[in-house]
Amino acid sequence: MTTTDLWHQYGRVRAKHDRAVPDTFLWNWGQDGGPGPEVLGDITGKTLADLGAGAARHAAHLAVHHTPARIDAVDASPAQHAMAADLYGPLAPRLRLVHHDVVPHLSTAPSAYDVLYSVFGAVDFTDPRELLPAAAVALSPGGLLVFSTLAHYLSGASAQPDVTPADVPAKTPDGETATMRRWVLQEHVWIKVLDEAGFTRIHVEELPAGEGPRAAATLLVTAERPAG
Repeated sequence: MTTTDLWHQYGRVRAKHDRAVPDTFLWNWGQDGGPGPEVLGDITGKTLADLGAGAARHAAHLAVHHTPARIDAVDASPAQHAMAADLYGPLAPRLRLVHHDVVPHLSTAPSAYDVLYSVFGAVDFTDPRELLPAAAVALSPGGLLVFSTLAHYLSGASAQPDVTPADVPAKTPDGETATMRRWVLQEHVWIKVLDEAGFTRIHVEELPAGEGPRAAATLLVTAERPAG
């Protein structure tokens, strides 16, 4: 049996009228401020992966406006992978579009990446007790993991005090209502699971919410695989 693609609808309207490579790369929920790609450090000549890349807009920005050796935009959704190929396929080979579940992809790529990042991507929608150890395996010694995630639920409710997901609304390809799991965790919980996965130099910064009814604060998290 195939898994229903709950990301089928996401971003389709935007893709019809906005096909450009983005000029900016932002981490906050509103995509309207805060730090940019400098959080990743100097990526010149490095190999990166965008975990849960969706239509690969962030990865496309890095491929065009910076000079990495390669960026793998990894996403399990057939629809998102196809959309990314339609929008940014010509950016190969610097941008490589990978249609795969993130955890098995990382688990079979030991020390393959210098930098891994996620902008409200796979880190939000994958059990961190599975994803973070796989990320540690896939990073080269001294490699960097960076991700942005919700600091609280979009409803305003507080984030979870332990590693517990919540069901959030989604739609099937034919528009029927469904749910998917999302991990919205408090800062100390992220620090704990990163530490348990073997990461060090863990840093969490809260980026403030912007304006609007669905505004939300963001946690911007960085961590390293030990160099030794």
